[in-house]
Amino acid sequence: MVQATVVILAWNNLDYLKRFLPTLIEYTPDDQALVMVADNGSGDGSVAWIRNNFPTIRVLPLDRNHGFTGGYIRALKEVATPLAILLNSDIEVKPGWLDPLLLTMKDPMVGAVMPKILSYSDPARFEYAGASGGMIDRYGYPFCRGRVFDHLELDLGQYDEPGEVFWASGACMMVRMDAYHKAGGLDERFFAHMEEIDLCWRIHQCGFQVWVNPQSEVLHVGGGSLPNEHPHKIFYNFRNSLLMLHKNLPRAERRGILWIRMILDGVAAFKYLLNGKGSLALAILKAHAGYYRLRRNYTEPEPGIKLREIPGFHPFSTVWRFFVRGVNTYDKLVVKGE
Repeated sequence: MVQATVVILAWNNLDYLKRFLPTLIEYTPDDQALVMVADNGSGDGSVAWIRNNFPTIRVLPLDRNHGFTGGYIRALKEVATPLAILLNSDIEVKPGWLDPLLLTMKDPMVGAVMPKILSYSDPARFEYAGASGGMIDRYGYPFCRGRVFDHLELDLGQYDEPGEVFWASGACMMVRMDAYHKAGGLDERFFAHMEEIDLCWRIHQCGFQVWVNPQSEVLHVGGGSLPNEHPHKIFYNFRNSLLMLHKNLPRAERRGILWIRMILDGVAAFKYLLNGKGSLALAILKAHAGYYRLRRNYTEPEPGIKLREIPGFHPFSTVWRFFVRGVNTYDKLVVKGE
């Protein structure tokens, strides 16, 4: 019985589909998973190309670009298997990539799992979007085993141990559909960026675990939609980080953490301004305004699990340790016993 559906969300990514779909089909056995491509209103002929070259792939054409969250919300409604795999169009899978993920999911308490994600351009190095498992600090800054802010470590096998993490990367994440629905699914108001961390936080709140299994490896091009310092990307990252904290933090902790986070955001904006990147500083200001506009619409119930009780949460400031103390690797950033 087929257990999983691989769901690729495409938006004007025909070049990536031509490069990576053949490998995905080759290394994804029919008795393990189906493949679906949800097209976010592309204008590059992606739908016709897939239908002509891979008639066994199910194509779900969407009327327009609904963003990462909106596109996946619509696509996942069509999934009939117990498991779904969110897979970026710029991911190259390796032989046997599915087996470790399916093995991890045999535990019914695991709600989501991700593979080790390496850089497509430099396969010896971890890739930004997830590396070998996602963590979070006390102010909501995400980091990974293998990636702290923009510093990417070489993969020397130092993070090959499977285990629980705070979040799994939306670039390649297997999710249990029961856990997905129980957690409320992706939040369409996020549009793009940080949405998988928000989802994983809520999966934890529902009593499920989130894992990484580095025995599965994939390669990620990264930056396929927007470069890291594009104003739109800065806007969504900063706004959605605040929304995520607002939604998921207990009320008793929310105000203090958000206040400090906003100060740190202001420092980041000032630094961009000093470096002549006024458009990025403006994007942060717009992100804060966007957060204030949206937060009134959130009426989520009080979280049942405190942040400090979730595996992968670390009670220090990543900003302090990285920018002030110069700590740039996960093994040195995280002190045992914290």
